[in-house]
Amino acid sequence: MKKMLFISMLLSFSIISACSDKEETPNVPNKPQEEQESKVPSKPQEEQKTNEPNKSQEEHQSNENQEPTKANKGNTVASLTQASVLKNIKSQLNTNLPITLPKGLPISDGTILTATTKSEVNQVEILFFESNKYLPINDPKLKNSKTATVIARLVVKQYKNAKEANEQIAFVNFSQNGGQEVDLGYNIKGYQDAGAGSLWTGWNEGRWAIETHTRTDNPEAGVKLAKQAVQFLEAHMLPIPKQNGFARLDVYKSGSLIVWQDEKLVYMLDSIKEPLKALEITTAFYH
Repeated sequence: MKKMLFISMLLSFSIISACSDKEETPNVPNKPQEEQESKVPSKPQEEQKTNEPNKSQEEHQSNENQEPTKANKGNTVASLTQASVLKNIKSQLNTNLPITLPKGLPISDGTILTATTKSEVNQVEILFFESNKYLPINDPKLKNSKTATVIARLVVKQYKNAKEANEQIAFVNFSQNGGQEVDLGYNIKGYQDAGAGSLWTGWNEGRWAIETHTRTDNPEAGVKLAKQAVQFLEAHMLPIPKQNGFARLDVYKSGSLIVWQDEKLVYMLDSIKEPLKALEITTAFYH
């Protein structure tokens, strides 16, 4: 009887032990698995969520910082291109004349500055072009090119002495010459003179004599152009002549002419359609 009771107790203990082991066994791997699922992926996900916006923001800031630089670089390249072209023009003149070239020329957007040159012992001639495509200095295509347009012609001639050079300048003191007074603004008085169907409005600024030309049947156009020129010269400087300079601005865009003296040298600009652009080009010779 005691033996049977002992066996029964032993079997009960074994069953309880087996059930206890079965219940505890699944819990052993679950804990690391939970830790693996909850802790291991969560850290990269959090880092990715926090880092992605920062990366995008950095790229955006970087692009913003680069844009002005690209724009400035573009302006610098355009400026250097004209400077290098003008330097190349001067090197191809093959002259000992101490001439000065403009700092730059007003050209249309998308065009390139180029030129043809002629040199003689006492004279040089430069024909400036703006071209839709690159053409080297003195390229034969410039003679009959449909892609290049003349901007201006510059002729510089050396005379025997300063007196002879000065005789080439049609300098006039308009206040002494007489004529009908016209207020051109900025405390400058102009003087009008008519003859043979033409009307001139002239004034003096320093050593310069400047006049506009129109026809007698269109008198207001001459005064208007004169006022525009006076206003432009309030903010821009003409080259300082030694001794004098003369400018004729034509309303009809056909006869503008600018001449000034530099000791024995005489500079002449012509072949410029727009009269105010003729002034703009001339002011580019001021150094």
